[in-house]
Amino acid sequence: MAELLYRLGRFSARRAWTVIVAWLAVLGIAVVGFLIGFKGLTASFDIPGTAAGAVVDELTHKLPAYAGASGTIVFRADDGSALDDAQKKAIGSLIADADGLPDVSGVVNPFSTEAERAARQAQVTDGQTQLTQGQAKLDAATAQLTAGQQQLDAAKAQLEAAPPGSMSAEQSAVAQAQLAAQQSTIDDGLAQLAAQQKQLTTQQKQLDQGAELLKLSRDIRMVSADGSTALVNVAFTKPRLALSETSKHAVIDHFESKPIDGVTVSFSTDIAQGVPQIVGVGEAVGVVFAAIVLIVVLGSVVAAALPIVTALFGVAVAALGSLAFSGVVDMASVTPVLAIMLGLAVGIDYSLFIVNRHRKQLLEGAEPRESIGLANGTSGNAVVFAGTTVVVALLALNVTGVPFLGLMGTVGAIAVVLAVLIAVTLTPAILGLVGLRVLGRRARAQVGQVHHDDTAAKPMKTGRAVVTAVGATVALLIVAIPVLSMRVGLPDGSSEPVGSTTYEAFTVTEKAFGAGATGPLLVTATAKEAVAKEDVTSVQLDVARALADQKNVVAVAPIAVSDDRTLFAFQVVPEEGPNSVSTENLVNALRSLAPIDGVYELGVSGQTAINLDISANLASVLPLYLVVVVGLSLLIMILVFRSILVPLIATGGFILSLFATYGAITALFQWGWGADALGIHTGPILSFLPVILVGILFGLAMDYQLFLASGMREAYVHGASARLAVVKGLRAGRSVVIAAGLIMISVFGGFIFSESTMIRSIGFGLAFGVLVDAFVVRMLLMPALMHLLGRSAWWLPTWLDRIMPNVDVEGAALERRHHVAVAPAEGAESGDAAPADPARV
Repeated sequence: MAELLYRLGRFSARRAWTVIVAWLAVLGIAVVGFLIGFKGLTASFDIPGTAAGAVVDELTHKLPAYAGASGTIVFRADDGSALDDAQKKAIGSLIADADGLPDVSGVVNPFSTEAERAARQAQVTDGQTQLTQGQAKLDAATAQLTAGQQQLDAAKAQLEAAPPGSMSAEQSAVAQAQLAAQQSTIDDGLAQLAAQQKQLTTQQKQLDQGAELLKLSRDIRMVSADGSTALVNVAFTKPRLALSETSKHAVIDHFESKPIDGVTVSFSTDIAQGVPQIVGVGEAVGVVFAAIVLIVVLGSVVAAALPIVTALFGVAVAALGSLAFSGVVDMASVTPVLAIMLGLAVGIDYSLFIVNRHRKQLLEGAEPRESIGLANGTSGNAVVFAGTTVVVALLALNVTGVPFLGLMGTVGAIAVVLAVLIAVTLTPAILGLVGLRVLGRRARAQVGQVHHDDTAAKPMKTGRAVVTAVGATVALLIVAIPVLSMRVGLPDGSSEPVGSTTYEAFTVTEKAFGAGATGPLLVTATAKEAVAKEDVTSVQLDVARALADQKNVVAVAPIAVSDDRTLFAFQVVPEEGPNSVSTENLVNALRSLAPIDGVYELGVSGQTAINLDISANLASVLPLYLVVVVGLSLLIMILVFRSILVPLIATGGFILSLFATYGAITALFQWGWGADALGIHTGPILSFLPVILVGILFGLAMDYQLFLASGMREAYVHGASARLAVVKGLRAGRSVVIAAGLIMISVFGGFIFSESTMIRSIGFGLAFGVLVDAFVVRMLLMPALMHLLGRSAWWLPTWLDRIMPNVDVEGAALERRHHVAVAPAEGAESGDAAPADPARV
């Protein structure tokens, strides 16, 4: 590999314009692909096979009107007073005209809904009055018939008590017939009264059930109690992930097309959740800070500009190329952002490693093209292996079984691959063009007079190593303490940028209708056999009672019954918002309930439940992903370092830095420590952030491990003692690792100032993770442990040593084969000098 990269570097330097034009052609292809294939990004996330997804599938078959996506439009009077008739009419007109919008199945008029609710309540009241009056009449009629029966019984008794012979047989027969007729009349009356009583009892039961259902749902409102706010529900024909941004924007455009005086309209995240801005001022500031670091380290504006230019070029290719496929696959909004983060950070770092090596060789008197080849074969070789660890970690996201996460990893891996290819081709090409100008004027005057052999290095003291190792470990463990209370979730409206329409809709709804109204649950009750028509209301009431009896439930309302009467749907409003602990507990409690009446199985869906399921599934795949990534990377590191303990030290240190990063994220974004100063909304940690951090931070941590430990190994194999080699390797690589770490921190840190809390948390996690891993683990903990291990750090079983190939990541063999040629006279350009050995070019 080192020899191949050496030749590639020489070729790129000699055929600089060919390489540059080839990369420009690649960029052109990416631009054309973007212009043709870009179809927009989605702010939604999904995982197949969730419990909520199963409920949606059932609804799709039996209640399709409730299986599609839905959203809320919030109308609010600016002065806080009740909406007047003119305003209500204008809102109603917009609703009436919305039926023809694409993919919209229905729009609910809140004023009509509240009027219907009031009418039902009035019907219940009137019905109760009528039933009371009817019962009174029935009781009076019953009393009258009872009195008649008593009179008839008395007449019968009198007839029977009459002395014999007091009346003729004919008179007696007539009297008996009259009494029998009267008895029949009374019996018929009593039968009619019994039927009426039964009917009245049935009506009373139905009325009581209706009244109880109304009582259970009384806190589900479409118009606020003060009349100042109205919620318009929009139902779509397509599910959330299949719903196009065009259809959502059509709804927004329609309801904003005719502004209503004195009324503000806002839209829930289901309709208007914005795709975060990919590049902003914060990212630009991060790049500027990276440029400052590069100028300080490299001492030349030309040299400092080169890594930034190549990194930006790689980011452009990666971002545009990935966005070109947005019409083919559902691409989450953070996917290109992740590619930009990684492309910028590793692109600058990888180019820096090669440029820095090239500068050192030039200062020692190397011929420019030969130096470019050697830098590419040594530092470039390390770049390839470092990039490989990052790519492996990112591609391993596909083993999680989460589609959007796998796509994020794949796009990120492509960005890293491009960064590596650009570093080992475009960087040598540009170095070939700039020649000695990669050095500052003062540095050019010292060419051939600088030597980088570190003869003054001495091993660190063992006591210092012990204190450093213990102190660093304890510090990281303390920072990691908050991770014990970490909760994960997906962002809701409260996480949107302040002032956005989605944030406004969430806060207004929460204030006017209660926190639970921002994240209602859709609960289904499923029966194996059809329910009789006359029993439908009774079943609805039984289920509604069971739901209402649960802790933290504010209101329950039956909303639909399938045609075959086997599926019942209910809306449940929790006490708190969608990301609260109580709501999560409620969802779990509902799913754990035994079948209602021993028959009706419950299912829970809705956006809140879907988000909770996604978060739970992502948390469950984290251990598997960690094992896969660490296992694969351990194999790579054993191959690179030819050691068992060095990879184990590297991995153990990473785990410490990872949990410290989790702890810091929890403290800031969940506990709110310092959140006000940064304007951050607190809440659960982004559910896929822990998984993403494992992949990216592990790859980057191994980058720094590789550049430091390879220097230690190089010193060790060249004859230095194990403990002296630790110091030599650290001193040789610390300046470039410090610079690389600062660059990554600045690039990732720039995303902390994004408007999106989702992007902020990713940027902070990556920046903090690099900070603790590069400066605490790699610069302090790892050298201390290496010192304490001594020679045993490089132990490798003999049988394993024999079967493993020698990858020579340090490029030591390459340096022995290719001796640096003498540089041309000061001021000469690289194009004026012939290669030291044309056969090698």
